Amino acid sequence: MRLTRGTLAAGAAVAALLALTGCGGGSDDKGAAKETVPPTATGSLEELAAEVKCKPSIQTDADEIRQGVCKIGAGKFILATFATDRGQREWLDGAKDYGGSYLVGAKWVAVGDQKMVTTLRGRLGGTLEQGASHHAGGSGGTGTGHSGHHGG
Repeated sequence: MRLTRGTLAAGAAVAALLALTGCGGGSDDKGAAKETVPPTATGSLEELAAEVKCKPSIQTDADEIRQGVCKIGAGKFILATFATDRGQREWLDGAKDYGGSYLVGAKWVAVGDQKMVTTLRGRLGGTLEQGASHHAGGSGGTGTGHSGHHGG
């Protein structure tokens, strides 16, 4: 699959959401308590959104990808569904360059901060994946800021 305008727009939307949520990355699951994870959900964008009680604001509606922003009590996240497994993997590989946390299911991905994707996993199942870390190495900060990439 070639990168299309829809795919590039999807990457831009991920970057914008991550800017809103503060990237949320950097935490580690090693000390986390084991939660009960349901079987991985399947379905359309609207069906998956309904599972978490959200009405998505559709941003991309193309043959290969459908994407929308959802708002629930815990915050905002992007939910994207894909026509093919390969399209999903290519999108995810590109999007992870922007950092953030990803909940990955069967031909769908939810993107948000670590707390959000962990919350969503309790309803949708799936696998947690982390994007690239963009935090400055010796800054002495708390790991919640970016180091030089801002949407404009």
